[in-house]
Amino acid sequence: MVFCSTVRNTVILVRIKVIRDTEMLNQFLHSISKFVRERLVPAENEVAENDAIPDDIVQEMKEMGLFGMTIPEEYGGLGLTMEEEVLVAMELGRTSPAFRSLIGTNNGIGSAAIVFDGTEKQKLTYLPKYASGELIGSFCLTEPDVGSDAGAVKTSAIKKGDEYIINGTKRFITNAPRAGTFTVMARTDPSIKGAKGISAFIVDASTPGITLGPKDKKMGQQGSHTCDVIFEDCHVPAENIIGGVAGKGFITSMKVLDKGRLHISALSVGIAERLINDALRFAIDRTQFGKPIAEHQMIQVMLADSKAEAYAAKCMVLDAARQKDLGNKITTEASCCKLFATEMVGRVADKAVQIHGGAGYISEYAVERLYRDVRLFRLYEGTTQIQQMIIARNMVKDFQ
Repeated sequence: MVFCSTVRNTVILVRIKVIRDTEMLNQFLHSISKFVRERLVPAENEVAENDAIPDDIVQEMKEMGLFGMTIPEEYGGLGLTMEEEVLVAMELGRTSPAFRSLIGTNNGIGSAAIVFDGTEKQKLTYLPKYASGELIGSFCLTEPDVGSDAGAVKTSAIKKGDEYIINGTKRFITNAPRAGTFTVMARTDPSIKGAKGISAFIVDASTPGITLGPKDKKMGQQGSHTCDVIFEDCHVPAENIIGGVAGKGFITSMKVLDKGRLHISALSVGIAERLINDALRFAIDRTQFGKPIAEHQMIQVMLADSKAEAYAAKCMVLDAARQKDLGNKITTEASCCKLFATEMVGRVADKAVQIHGGAGYISEYAVERLYRDVRLFRLYEGTTQIQQMIIARNMVKDFQ
């Protein structure tokens, strides 16, 4: 596959064969870092003000292969390992999360179910289009009355002949306004309560019976869009059940979330590092009582604590990613990372605002926006409290 990046009218072409090669990986990470610094960071304010990512940047992201980083090479992607993926997420974390969110569903929750459990026909049909960015995938699990209790899905899929009729509403669905396909979790067996009655469907966004609610007005992350997706007598071919087997949807969704939790953890590390750098630069430049505030011990304490926490989270994420690449089950480790890293970046953001003083409350500085942006990380892909429940439950199970 050809990796193409356009940065300041310079075209970089790299032949990606085995990204696992250290030299290739470092070159790829360097290209992304440069793209973040020179193209994405300067566009942050425009994205926040217009609530949209410029079309030319979206096109460059497609040319770089960023929509298909985790999709296997045989389907047109770069085939990154979990460790490589988290390293990329850390680089992308150094700018507004809206950019990462746009490509995030194609690399994660929007495509992962098909990568993990899809039939060969499903993979050949959809994965190349996700990898190129031709299609945006979206993951429909959350409902108005179903959030943390994912096994309580109410959206129904009733079989009639060789198709299913889907009815229900999905809420807070990332990239839904521009999605080409939805991965929909729906209850195919109403007689079975809980997870075992849930199946996963690939639903084309143009299917009759689908309507979208208005874009959600959020606290932060402008440029990243969510909305309700409403299914009313939506007819979907039975062959669109992921893997071709009903009743496996919840298992598939949990695989998807394990991977997604590591990705969000890595993103949290990258944003924490950006916040620390911004706070340190401000503290060195800002003078009070005759010297830079970076020389005042109370400021140093906040900087040091932030650095230590970010480093600890980075080590956790890399360790868990390597374990996943080795084929080990990492459900507990992924929850540990999600719990620690997302809480960590919230504390770092708070300290960064505090170090900036009154300036940290003004939109002139990125810390004001990032402070609001990172609050979401403790909520989606399973709240902090859900991660605590998963960790404790698995501890008890393993002990027995």
